[in-house]
Amino acid sequence: MASAAEQMARNMKMSAFSKSTELQKRIWFTLGALIVYRLGTYIPLPGIDPVALEDIFRQNAGGLLGMFDMFTGGALSRMTIFALNIMPYISASIIMQLMTAISPSLEQLKKEGESGRKKINQYTRYLTVLITIMQAYGISVGLESMSSGAAVMEQGWFFRFTTVVTLTGGTMFLMWLGEQITQRGVGNGISLIIFAGIVANLPSAIAGTLELGRTGAISTIFILGLMIMAVGVIFLIVFMERAQRRIIVQYPKRQQGNRMTGGESSHLPLKLNTAGVIPPIFAGSILGLPVTILGFSAAGAGPEWVTTLTALMGRGQPAYLIIYVALIVFFAFFYTAVVFNPHDTAENLKKYGGFVPGIRPGKNTAEYLDKVLSRLTVLGAAYLAAICLLPEILMSQYAVPFYFGGTSLLIVVTVTLDTVAQVQSHMMAHQYEGLIKKAKLRGRS
Repeated sequence: MASAAEQMARNMKMSAFSKSTELQKRIWFTLGALIVYRLGTYIPLPGIDPVALEDIFRQNAGGLLGMFDMFTGGALSRMTIFALNIMPYISASIIMQLMTAISPSLEQLKKEGESGRKKINQYTRYLTVLITIMQAYGISVGLESMSSGAAVMEQGWFFRFTTVVTLTGGTMFLMWLGEQITQRGVGNGISLIIFAGIVANLPSAIAGTLELGRTGAISTIFILGLMIMAVGVIFLIVFMERAQRRIIVQYPKRQQGNRMTGGESSHLPLKLNTAGVIPPIFAGSILGLPVTILGFSAAGAGPEWVTTLTALMGRGQPAYLIIYVALIVFFAFFYTAVVFNPHDTAENLKKYGGFVPGIRPGKNTAEYLDKVLSRLTVLGAAYLAAICLLPEILMSQYAVPFYFGGTSLLIVVTVTLDTVAQVQSHMMAHQYEGLIKKAKLRGRS
């Protein structure tokens, strides 16, 4: 079966695109919103010494701060109003999804449809504000402790207050901007904001690597190997994201008057990686706050236990890698359980007369689907963990000078495929509208 990208390349013509004014407006709105986001990543926090801050982040460029700075599009290293990016909102979404799974009242809200979804979204926004305030205060205290406060012009409660207000306002604005892109743009607003941050750092990372190759710091063969590896990882991601297990579903024949209807067979597609890019994003956001605070505290001559814990949670260290992999695996299974319910799917098949050949409808079908999905998720979680560990190993063992590897490539490729599918759906909707209008005109004539 052809992918959305292949269908789009085969079906979409420039003439059809030029006539789709609605799609053009959505694309221009999305581009404008992303430009606003990028401009915000250059507006600094008040009371920050940019020279001292640049020196501090240069020393930690190969560490975890460098990884989180990549996801913020450089906003963290410049300590701008978007330094926290959209990560607090993602953390709040994680907590709300966990609470929905264990809280009967929230689960009932989820079943109420659109009204319940709006209430849960409102709770998520409130929780985002709370998490952002906590993280912003931690950053303000960390900035005051880094290099004996050299990065802060005037330390004190006023600096902490302005930092908390500014960072909270920046994150809430990005949350609103992402929702606007989803509603009025091409969709996937939150993912596109993260995507824009990663892609924005790509040219400088490539230029820096080529400069190291020119000066002889890195061999040409090593750079070629990195390029080949990146292409191979992209092919692997595309293959794994498109891979699916198709379960045959048979519908019985029915007598309607003098005609026999039904009897056709269909298939239920189960993706190998049902959770998509969510697990590494969730895992990174969960690890982001404690690791960043530890890094700030260690830089400011903190207690000995903080220094020891920071060393254990450093780049390529076993403790960090184990926790990172465990979180990815957990969220792969958790998010798969959230987006696909075998029992509901089995009941829907039974309701419409569908059944899996050789499996009894109802409970047995649910158990079969759960068994197949669990096996697929094991493979999907292993694939995600391997992809996300790749840059960690490259940076810790082979001193790769920039963080652009498995996680970032996974986000870039999956968001690109998803965005292409969204554009394709808008194109198809426009074509259907055109056919309906032509049919009405013919009917009137």
